[in-house]
Amino acid sequence: MYAVVNSGGKQYRTQPGDTLRVEKLPGEVGTPVTFDVLMYSDGETVRIGQPLLENAAVHGHIVEQAKSPKVLVFKFKRRKGYRRRMGHRQPFSAVKIDRIEI
Repeated sequence: MYAVVNSGGKQYRTQPGDTLRVEKLPGEVGTPVTFDVLMYSDGETVRIGQPLLENAAVHGHIVEQAKSPKVLVFKFKRRKGYRRRMGHRQPFSAVKIDRIEI
């Protein structure tokens, strides 16, 4: 059994027990989170929402609020002496999926 959910403009395929790294969500560690379901499959049947499935939800809880590893951004223009180096760490929330409710 799995479901496809939408969070932060991205879609994720989830199963009970999975841990997702999604865009930062408000709340502390242990806060319950509910996602709307775009698609659901139990192995035999597939149900697709238009755009969401009614009476369907994915429940989980936040297990971590952190930042991803640093990504270096380097700008360079040849022969002009122009160089800029910056780093960026994107915040994320790790969400443990508890159950899929249909």
